[in-house]
Parts: sequence; C-alpha cells; structure tokens
Amino acid sequence: MKTARFLTLPVRGLRMHCTHWGRDDAPLLIMLHGWGDAGASFQFVVDALAQDWHVAAPDWRGFGRSDWAPDGYWFPDYLADLDALLSALSPETAVHLVGHSMGGNIACLYAGIRPRRVASVVAIDAFGLADRPADEAPGRYEKWLNGLAATPPWRQYDSFEALAERLRRRNPRLDAAKAAFLARVLGRSCDEGKVTLSADPAHQRVNPVLYRRAEAEACWRRARAPVMWIEPEDESLRQELGVDAAQIATAKACFSDFREHLIPNAGHNLHHDVPEQVAELIERFVLAAQNRSPV
Repeated sequence: MKTARFLTLPVRGLRMHCTHWGRDDAPLLIMLHGWGDAGASFQFVVDALAQDWHVAAPDWRGFGRSDWAPDGYWFPDYLADLDALLSALSPETAVHLVGHSMGGNIACLYAGIRPRRVASVVAIDAFGLADRPADEAPGRYEKWLNGLAATPPWRQYDSFEALAERLRRRNPRLDAAKAAFLARVLGRSCDEGKVTLSADPAHQRVNPVLYRRAEAEACWRRARAPVMWIEPEDESLRQELGVDAAQIATAKACFSDFREHLIPNAGHNLHHDVPEQVAELIERFVLAAQNRSPV
C-alpha cells in the first residue's frame, strides 16, 4: 500500500482535510470523492497507478475529516471549495480531475465553468441527476424545513469491524481487507466505544433546490478539456435515479471531446470494486491528454 500523508488547508473559512500520495514535484492528479465517501478511499486506485503521480484527494466539507459547515450544504459551495483548493495546489497550471459520483459531477461542471483551469476530466459513474419538475418544489421545501427542526444522528456500530461488515453487506464485491480499510476511513469513534460515520448528519436532509438538468448541460457544453466517463455495465444506479437513455445521450453530446468505457462485474463504487482497471484507464487517458494525442 502506497504511503499517504495528510494535510489540512484553510478553504473558505473551513479546514479541508486532504490526503496526498507521491512526490510534490510529480504530475498532479486531483481525485474527488462522492457523497458519503472520503478522499482516502482512492487508496486502492492510487496503489494501482503505474506512473509517478502527486495525487491529492480532499474530503469535501462535512465529509471525512474536513470541517462541518454550520449553515448546511449547498452544491455551489463544492465548486467554490474546488476553485479555492486548486488556487492553493496549482495556481498557474490546468489540472487533471478524477471524480467519482458527486465528485465527478462537480468536476464536469467545473470544467465548463472554469475551462482554462482543467486539463482533463475522468468521471466515474457520474452522469448527473434526472430533471425535476417545478411542482415538486413545495413538498421539497416542506421536507427541508422539517429536517432543520430534527436531524437524526447516523447509526452507531459496536466496532470498526461491525462497520466493515455493514459495508460488505452493502457492497458484496468488497473483500474483508478493503472493507476494514474503508471502515477506518469512513468511520470515527464516538461515545461509549461505539463507531459512527465521520460525516455530518446534516447531509441526510433533503435538498430543497431542485436539480435543473438544462443548467448542468449548459455548463458541460462550455468544457474544452477531454472528458472520459468510466461506467459500470450495470445500469441500476441510472435506473434508480430516473436518468433515461435520452438524457444520457444528450449529456454525452454536450462535451466536445468525449469518450466512455463500460466495465463489467462492477457496481457504483468502481474505484473500490475494480481499482486496477480504473487506474489503467485514468493513466492512459491523462497521459494522452498531456501529450495532446488521441486515446
């Protein structure tokens, strides 16, 4: 297992925890985790990288070891946090972004919002959400207000081993060693020797702001960096989120330089399930982007 080091950066009034691997003078890869995850869970992909890279993987606000936001969580804040992080880590040079799920959606949006700051994007099972009709707004706002009044804590587990078993039940593709590692990344000790998730329970609240896919597509169309999606052949997440084939086709067409790779026998967490395949695709794609040659 490649050695990780941990740094804390001040980002927009919060302390952002960031996991780093590799030499500071090696080519930089920024890896962005998804909802409920943490940056250190890219360890398996980092271990499989063949080239020398400086990999930096932040914990988003309210996840992992980063500070919790006292006023709740709004999607544009992730874009602003990424912008500030890149100003600290790579103020002059465009960056290569790798993002899983929510992190991949942030990366794709950012590539269109700040096209000159992004050299390439690898999005891992990150195809956006389904468009939401306006008549859902009243109910969503009501649920959000109710959640502000009473936000339940995360479930507690008897030990890190118990949390690891829970992770394996949710994802049977995890072996015992990976689950044990992830339990330490995603969990923290709490009262009376129990273990709970390290994320802010406020993430459980419903988001009152409806997803407008047309706005995401407008951002995607401005992206100029090459974009690669890595997707599982299993489309269960797309079906669960209600993103149909027509929306997926429209999304792909938004990017001026786009390709896609489908991976069998993997679920949503491809960076855990098949890290060797993910690492190989990332390296081949990023190296080609650096050389400005076709993949």
